[in-house]
Amino acid sequence: MLDYFEMEETLSQEERLLVDSARSFVEDEVDDIGQHWLDGTFPTDLVTKMGEMGFYAPNLDGYGLPNVSERGYGLLMRELEACDSGLRSMASVQGALVIYPIHAYGSEAQKEAWLPALASGEAVGCFGLTEPQHGSDPSGMETYARQDGDGYVLSGSKTWITNSPIADVAVVWARDRSSEGDPVRGFLVETDRDGVTTNEIHEKLSLRVSITGEIGLNDVSVPEENVLPGVEGMKGPLSCLTQARYGIAWGAVGAARDCFETARQYAADRDQFGGPIGRFQLQQEKLAEMATQITLAQLLAHRLADLKAAGQMRPQHVSMAKRNNVRMARDQSRIAREMLGGNGITADYSPMRHMANMETVYTYEGTHDIHTLVLGEDLTGIPAYS
Repeated sequence: MLDYFEMEETLSQEERLLVDSARSFVEDEVDDIGQHWLDGTFPTDLVTKMGEMGFYAPNLDGYGLPNVSERGYGLLMRELEACDSGLRSMASVQGALVIYPIHAYGSEAQKEAWLPALASGEAVGCFGLTEPQHGSDPSGMETYARQDGDGYVLSGSKTWITNSPIADVAVVWARDRSSEGDPVRGFLVETDRDGVTTNEIHEKLSLRVSITGEIGLNDVSVPEENVLPGVEGMKGPLSCLTQARYGIAWGAVGAARDCFETARQYAADRDQFGGPIGRFQLQQEKLAEMATQITLAQLLAHRLADLKAAGQMRPQHVSMAKRNNVRMARDQSRIAREMLGGNGITADYSPMRHMANMETVYTYEGTHDIHTLVLGEDLTGIPAYS
């Protein structure tokens, strides 16, 4: 495996065991991910198996959560995305976007009711922020809640929601029209409540090994105890996205590494003009550049882990890492596909699948362009948008 600057040597014993167990899990438990990609299906039998392995929010503690290091969390996301972005996305949403907000902002009753089940994979969650007319501008959300007796009634719609068709609970962000200023609040909405629909989105050309859907809320009644009490305003959803983007910055390295390893092996095995194509300068230049770009992204991810562990990581740090590493994986997956020639367009090899997946990862959890503007504001002090 590509580790040109020998960063694996810096891992703790626990982190090395986590990497080994994640790789073994992918090798032993994930059957024919390429066929799942072609079929547009997620191997749902893995949901509880991933829970048994402690793959959901592993960096948190209590309630059956493993409490591994922040670097360990990143390494796990790297190994899952080396298999497929859909596998990492399942773990990322369940952990960073569902378990995290309940862990950080939930009541003790909410934590006891949901965290053990979510950590084990016995329950599945989803995160309802994006709306049909509000993607990069989530603060413009139109989904709202109004008080009704001892609870709230929610109305609105969310879209591009990972896991929603199989979710037991949705963390829904909505404007509370019963409070001055219509603040954004988080609501735990069980998906079997009257008025909730979770239709699946079909015919995706990217991130096909992921169950994606909508959340429809047609006057859905929830009790007061379903409101996340510990946060109000956009800090709630944005802090969750920071956790998820951290995992994506690591995950993209895994996808790119898998593309590199596939291309390197192909260059050694494929004979043309009397020998392996890896002897040609053109192919060696591509491998050298791929290895360099992946290594730079690895170093960025490891430094980000240091900052996170020290409590010094800022959202802008995560924006830079997510922006750079996903762009890198997007570019290098294309180069790897080129090296495989015509064989590279088949599902027998991973680079084109990773390449297609990266189009989604490049767009979700903050588009590449929005992260560019976040960094631009941080560097100049001048916001490019309001």
